[in-house]
Formats: sequence, structure tokens, C-alpha cells
Amino acid sequence: MKKHWYDYLWIFSLTYLMLGFFNILFAWLGLLCFFIPLIISAASGTKGYCSRYCGRGQLFGLLGGRFGFSRKRDIPKWMKSKTFRYGFLVFFLIMFFQMLWSTCLVFAGAQNLRQAVTLLWTVKLPWHWAYRGTLFHPGVAQFAFGFYSVMLTSTVLGLITMVLFKPRSWCVYCPMGTMTQLICRVKNRKSGAAAE
Repeated sequence: MKKHWYDYLWIFSLTYLMLGFFNILFAWLGLLCFFIPLIISAASGTKGYCSRYCGRGQLFGLLGGRFGFSRKRDIPKWMKSKTFRYGFLVFFLIMFFQMLWSTCLVFAGAQNLRQAVTLLWTVKLPWHWAYRGTLFHPGVAQFAFGFYSVMLTSTVLGLITMVLFKPRSWCVYCPMGTMTQLICRVKNRKSGAAAE
């Protein structure tokens, strides 16, 4: 089967994680993985990003499939349920907005920069080596620390479910996947109503 350029986007995901380890400001690149799926689903009404362009999904597929780091079992039904997926999305968004709030506090001078990456929303890992100050406001770095925490946490969760279940089990409950699915439903409903 012929390979396309987008079949190698797993390299971007891996590179992103490595760059954030050495310089936290590279975490801002993760916004591409946040906005592009939303734009594609809003423009096309499809989950094209998830099925074709998601480098993280490709990485899990590669590690769990080709390299065999997966038990390849079906994901439990409760993890596929709307209750779990929407609940996880709400939880994820709460954590995301909490991260934005911390960033705003640093920009406002009400809080000092916290040079730590929070893994799984609870474990604070010191990450001092990845930031030595720049011309930018410390709030820029605070956002980077927070966003890298989100990206690293979701990657760890994806790796855990990859090992326990099928390689791309993360894709079943991925918050971005759930959001793009909701956008597609709204867009397709509007398109159907307009056609009538």
C-alpha cells in the first residue's frame, strides 16, 4: 500500500514530546493538534483528522500494532459509552480551563511562574531545565507548562490503554475526537435541515 506524507505524522507527535522535554516553549506547537481537528470537522463535517492526520493515533497504532506493545483486547463497553466519553470531555475541559486560569494569574502578576509539569492532573514533576527565561512574559511559559502537561497526560493515558487494550483505544474516548464528533453532528444536522 502506497504511503502518503500524512502517514508519517507520528514523527511530529514524538518530536513534540521530545522538544518539550528540552525547551518548554515548544509546547505551544501543540495548539496545532487542538485547532486543526476542530477546523477540519467544522469545514468538512467529517472526522478526517482523527482517521488520517492524528499523529498520536498513528504512534499508538505503530507501537501497539507493528511493535506489539498491545494486548489487542477489546476496550470495555463502559469506556465506549456516551456517559464516559462526555464525562471525560467535561473533566478534560475543566482541567484545560483551570490551566488557562493559572496562565491568566501569572500574566496578571497574581501568581508566580510554576516550572512544573503536572502528570495525570495530580503528580507535579519539576521541569526547571526546560525553561531559563526569555524575552516573553512568564505567562507565556506558564501556558507552555500547562499545555505540555495536558499533552503528556493524554499521551500517557493513551499508552496505558494501548497496552491494556487495542492499539488505538485512546481514540475511543479522546476529548478531541468527542468534540469533533459533536461538531460533525451539528454541521450535518444543519446541512440536512438546509437541504429540506
